[in-house]
Amino acid sequence: MQRIREILAASNRARNWVILSVLALTIAVTPPNSERFGDRLQIALPLLGLGCAVVTGGAGEYLLRFTAGLAVVHASKNALGEIPLNARPWGGYHGFPSGHSAAAAFGTSALVNNCIANSPFVKATVVIAGGFVGASRIEAGAHNIWQVLAGIIVGFLFERALRRNSPRRARMTQFFHWIMQRFRRIKGPK
Repeated sequence: MQRIREILAASNRARNWVILSVLALTIAVTPPNSERFGDRLQIALPLLGLGCAVVTGGAGEYLLRFTAGLAVVHASKNALGEIPLNARPWGGYHGFPSGHSAAAAFGTSALVNNCIANSPFVKATVVIAGGFVGASRIEAGAHNIWQVLAGIIVGFLFERALRRNSPRRARMTQFFHWIMQRFRRIKGPK
């Protein structure tokens, strides 16, 4: 039993070092510009989360939830049209919610809750990297604080609330089945 604990501890340390190394490498190869750092981190964080999901056997569901979250982000940007909430600070529209922030929050939440064990330092580093993405979007003038906050909420909710054994997912599934039953009644038999 002691040997198994030692192997698990070594595995956790290796995983933590991989996460820190990938984040450090991401920063090292990025031109020194806060917007570019945010652009790269919003890709690195979900990819690290996906890597963890692959190792733990949950990659399919991870990709499904991530894709659904991005679909909601882009659908809302298009559906809101040219209203002030959707306006970007530098001009143009399609700003609500921030897709960069949603992706970073999704990856950050996945890493902190499922992948990083027994390392407050690594967890804090990942959370700071995720927060930096949102801050970089504001500094670049691509989003305002509310658009970034909405993106973070969307990313977090799709990562946490729609998990396989989540009560929210069960309620949503029941609601979907209820809607489909009503639709079948209206449509009638084939």
